[in-house]
Amino acid sequence: MPSVLDRRPAPVSAGRPRPAVPRRRTRVLALPEARWACAALALFLLALPPYLLGAPAWSWGPLFAATYVTGGWEPGWQGLKALRDRTLDVDLLMVVAALGAAAIGQVLDGALLIVIFATSGALEAVATARTADSVRGLLDLAPATATRLRPEGTDGGFGGFGADGGVVTEESVEAARLAVGDVILVRPGERVGADGVVLDGAGDVDQATITGEPLPVVKQAGDEVFAGTVNGTGSLRVRVERDPADSVIARIVRMVEEAAETKAPTQLFIEKVEQRYSIGMVVATLAVFALPLAFGAALQPALLRAMTFMIVASPCAVVLSTMPPLLSAMANAGRHGVLVKSAVVMERLGQTDSVAVDKTGTLTEGTPRVTDIRPLPGSGLEADALLRLAASAGHPSEHPLARAVVDAARERGLPLSAADGFTSAPGQGVTATVDGRTVQVGSPARLLPLGTGEAARDGLRDGVREAVREVEAAGRTAVAVLRDGTPLGVLGIADRLRPDAAATVAALARMTDLPPVLLTGDNVRAARQLAAEVGITDVRAGLLPQDKAAAVRAWEARGRKVLVVGDGVNDAPALAAAHTGVAMGRAGSDLALETADAVVIRDELATVPAVVKLSRAAHRLVIQNLTIAAVFIAALAVWDLTAALPLPLGVAGHEGSTLVVALNGLRLLRDTAWTRP
Repeated sequence: MPSVLDRRPAPVSAGRPRPAVPRRRTRVLALPEARWACAALALFLLALPPYLLGAPAWSWGPLFAATYVTGGWEPGWQGLKALRDRTLDVDLLMVVAALGAAAIGQVLDGALLIVIFATSGALEAVATARTADSVRGLLDLAPATATRLRPEGTDGGFGGFGADGGVVTEESVEAARLAVGDVILVRPGERVGADGVVLDGAGDVDQATITGEPLPVVKQAGDEVFAGTVNGTGSLRVRVERDPADSVIARIVRMVEEAAETKAPTQLFIEKVEQRYSIGMVVATLAVFALPLAFGAALQPALLRAMTFMIVASPCAVVLSTMPPLLSAMANAGRHGVLVKSAVVMERLGQTDSVAVDKTGTLTEGTPRVTDIRPLPGSGLEADALLRLAASAGHPSEHPLARAVVDAARERGLPLSAADGFTSAPGQGVTATVDGRTVQVGSPARLLPLGTGEAARDGLRDGVREAVREVEAAGRTAVAVLRDGTPLGVLGIADRLRPDAAATVAALARMTDLPPVLLTGDNVRAARQLAAEVGITDVRAGLLPQDKAAAVRAWEARGRKVLVVGDGVNDAPALAAAHTGVAMGRAGSDLALETADAVVIRDELATVPAVVKLSRAAHRLVIQNLTIAAVFIAALAVWDLTAALPLPLGVAGHEGSTLVVALNGLRLLRDTAWTRP
């Protein structure tokens, strides 16, 4: 089994870190549903040319027969098993209708129905398998092994651990074998092996996968750490507080799986009347066949009328009433950067009446940026000079705050000086010699008490503390810059708000019954500051993944249809529990992308209300199409029952109604159907 070092987690960088998780993908053709659907489609395409060209039946008949078998046996078998449970589904009805069409010579119509249903079942199977793959891949966030510490000459107990300076041995163990009370060593760049509490040491831990916080958090003695998070700098000794099977990351896996299993299957609009329609059609077809026989009619005319009735009453037009509008909406959304994973999802999007959004990576870009440059009066530096000095000192660092400062200097085209004697201390900052002078950049709480003397007398220290208070009051992270112990100024760093965030929130508020809610693992002050900028008043901050999912389930239990928009592993349980989940594609974790029902590929937040509006337009077209289909079916059925509808005319009317509803549904392919807030 590979060790922690073999896994080599990605280093912390200026961009929001993405977990180094091996991508698990079930091969499409490994699924039997996909193999049968591909076979049915291939056979249908082989049979189509000779059939249309009028070739002898022996050239296309066996191919169509094989199409019926490969594509229809599985839904037919499932339908027969459903009959055993005294239910009748549309799948079985469509197979019977296809066989009925073939029985009266409409072989092409029946084969096309079979291919459509086989393909639909295969797509559903692929989506289910991909979600399961992603959930299993989440377990790879936690390291396979951990370094356990044991005092020599003991039985592994940890009383007085290291207090007497005795020898401590290291052993590599499987993370799953760790027990509560064990002490593990987490080196720089390694993932934490279990949920626990820091005994000693200090490090900047990136816990974006759990809390969604955009910046690493300083962890010291007494602080809690989570399995799967990345230790950026400094070594930590951690006492295990939870069994690995009950860690936060393991609970995320269980919540996603449970939500996928317990979420009531949402059906397309037409499927809500499936049972009544199916039973009614079967009963009516049998009556059309049996009643004339009872009154002395010949067998062949009675069978022909019954088959004609089955064709004109078959749900082809009804099925196409639903699918073309939804598929057209999906295609239109795809052209504009939104991947909607199924027609069911496209229908559900329009039912949204409540919205919950994540903060980091969703309303914000997920990348820290320099927002404030405040040189102190009397420091003798302008803004560019202060930024250049801080960037020169922090250039060798991989810390996200240092990367943000360096990026800001490069954007301004500022030349950087060489940094000699560079050192970095977790929770404190960096120190380097720049142009022959000692420059410190880091936490004001740690750096400001260090200086004494002239700086304190000339008021610079009081000025920098005031600047720090103002920057932090605005919800930003303050970074102090000192030279030779003298404060020079303060930099403010924050995760930048997306340009379309406020407009998107306003649009979603207009489209739903309740104003949007902010769900975030970030601190309350930063969350409230950002919420005020975008117009959100309901803020839930400091949430772990299970807290987000619990909030969504509570709304769903009250009858709300919640749309959740997020991007991280920590959002996955809420995305799974929601009526509909939408993930931001560029910053999104693999688990969020697989768990979500739709993905914003181009990372444009404004597309979320646009796709909701498009879904509602598709629903209106579905209602129109169902009305058209019902009128055609009723008229043709009455004609067949009262005046012996000729079979060619019945087929023409049936196909005509199918064509009308299909063309009507394709209207959503037009660019004018896509509107932004």
